[in-house]
Amino acid sequence: MRELAKSGALDAELALVFDASPNPYMLLTPDLRYAGMNKAYLDAVGATREQLVGRPIFDVFTSDPTPEGQDNQRQLRTSFEKVASTGQPDHLALIRYAIPVKGQDGVERMQEKFWSATHTPIHAADGSLAYILQHANDVTELVLLRRRVAEGERNADAVLDSIGGEVLRRAEHVQADNRRLETERDRLMELFDQTPGFMAVLRGGDHVFELANEAYARLVGRGRALIGLPLRDALPEVVEQGVLDLLNHVFRTGERYEGRSTEVSLRRGHDGAMERLYVDFVYQPIRDDAGAVIGILVQGHEVTDAVLAAQRQRLMIDELNHRVKNTLATVQSIAVQTARSHDDPRSFAETFQARLLALSHTHDLLTRSHWEGASLRDVLLHETEAHGATRILLNGPVVDLPPPTALSLGMIFHELATNAAKYGALSSPAGRVFVDWAFQDQADRKLRITWQERGGPPARAPTRRGFGARLMERNVKHDLAGELSFSYQPEGLVAEIVIPFALEQTE
Repeated sequence: MRELAKSGALDAELALVFDASPNPYMLLTPDLRYAGMNKAYLDAVGATREQLVGRPIFDVFTSDPTPEGQDNQRQLRTSFEKVASTGQPDHLALIRYAIPVKGQDGVERMQEKFWSATHTPIHAADGSLAYILQHANDVTELVLLRRRVAEGERNADAVLDSIGGEVLRRAEHVQADNRRLETERDRLMELFDQTPGFMAVLRGGDHVFELANEAYARLVGRGRALIGLPLRDALPEVVEQGVLDLLNHVFRTGERYEGRSTEVSLRRGHDGAMERLYVDFVYQPIRDDAGAVIGILVQGHEVTDAVLAAQRQRLMIDELNHRVKNTLATVQSIAVQTARSHDDPRSFAETFQARLLALSHTHDLLTRSHWEGASLRDVLLHETEAHGATRILLNGPVVDLPPPTALSLGMIFHELATNAAKYGALSSPAGRVFVDWAFQDQADRKLRITWQERGGPPARAPTRRGFGARLMERNVKHDLAGELSFSYQPEGLVAEIVIPFALEQTE
C-alpha cells in the first residue's frame, strides 16, 4: 500500500495500518494489474513490490497446465469480473496455486498453496470502480491435513475437527454449489443474450437497467450505456413519448401491458438523428416473495419492416382502386365521345381501339417502374414509335413525370400523333414532327412542351371541335392545371402545352 500512499491515493496512516496487518491484502486496478499490497501478502507469495506493482496478476501467477490449475485460474478471473460488473463482494472458499520457492539447496521449486479469499470493490468518489481489494487467508495447512486424513493418518480426524476441518469441508461444499449455480447462471445469461427478441430487466420505481440482451442493444443503438442507469437517463427521448408513464403505471398497478405495432422514435445513429421504429412488446411485472412489484421485464420484437410493408400494401390497394376507377371513367368517356364523332361502327371501333392502346401503352410504361413514374422522353417514344423513329425528333432535358402526368400527356401525344398522321406532317412522306421541351419561370416552375409539324400540308383550323381536341383540353386544363394552344400555320400545326411542374398532381 506504500505505493498508493506516496501517490496520494491512500491516506498515509491508513497505508501503514494495511501494511502492518498480519493478514495478506492486495489491490488490483480494474484491468487486473497490481496497484499495491501489504507485507503479509509479499511474504505469502514470496515476491517483492518491484516484481508485482503494475504487472497483470495473471502474468505473475500463470496456471499450471493441469485441468485443475486452469479451472482455478478461471474461477479467480470470474470472481474479479463479477466484482467489477456487479459492484458487490465475491467470495472464493478455496483457490489453489503454485509459487516458486528456493530450497536449502538453492534450487527453485514450485510449491502448492491454498487460499480462501474475499474480493471487495473499492469505488471512487464518482461511483466508478477504482480498485478490487483481495483479503486472503492461507489455508494450505488445513488442506494438506485433510489429505492426510484421507490417507488414514491416526487420530487425524480429531486434529482436523479441532482446527476447523469441518468448516473447511463445508466451505468446499458451498464453493462447489456456487460453481454449479454460476455455471447455470452463465448458461441462462448466454441464452438470454442470444434470444432473438429484445429483452431487458428494469429494477425499482426509477426503472434502472439491470440486464439488457444483445437484441435490446441493437434496438436502442449499440453505443449507449444502459446497465445501472434509470430509463430517463439512458433513453431520454422516450420519456415524452409516454414510455415512462406506461412503465410507472405497470409498476404501480402490477398489471401486465402488451403493445402491438407501437411507434417509437429513438436516437440510434452516431449523428443523433431520431429514427422511427415499430415494436410489439410486453411489460411484465416482476414480484418479490411477498408479491410486491420490484421491477419490470421488457420483452418484444421490432416489427418495423412488417408495419411498413403493410402500410405500403394498403397504399397500393387504395391507389389501385383509385386508378381502376379513373381508368374506367376515362374509357367510358373515350367510348361516349368517340361514338358521337363516328356514325360508322367500323371507324368507331378502329378509333376507340387506337385510343385504348394509347392508354395501355402508358400503363405498361408505368407498370415497369412499379407506378413510380416515367420520363417524358419515354412517354413520347411509346406514343409515336409506330410512325417511325426518324420522323419524330425529340429534344429536351431529362424530365421524370409522376404517374398522373404521364397518363395525361400520353393521351395528348397519341391524339397529336394520330391527327398528324391523318391530316398533318406525318400524312406526307417528307413530313417531320419536332418536339421540344424546357423549363421556364424558375420562380413559378413550369414545363413548356412544343409540338411543331413541318413538311406536310398547310394546317387549317377545324370547322368543328372534335373529341380529340376536347380530350386534350380536358387533360391539360383539368388534370394538369395547365394551358393548351394551337397555331395553324402554312408550314404545319404548332401545339404548345404549359403545365406547372412543381405542382403536386392530384388524381
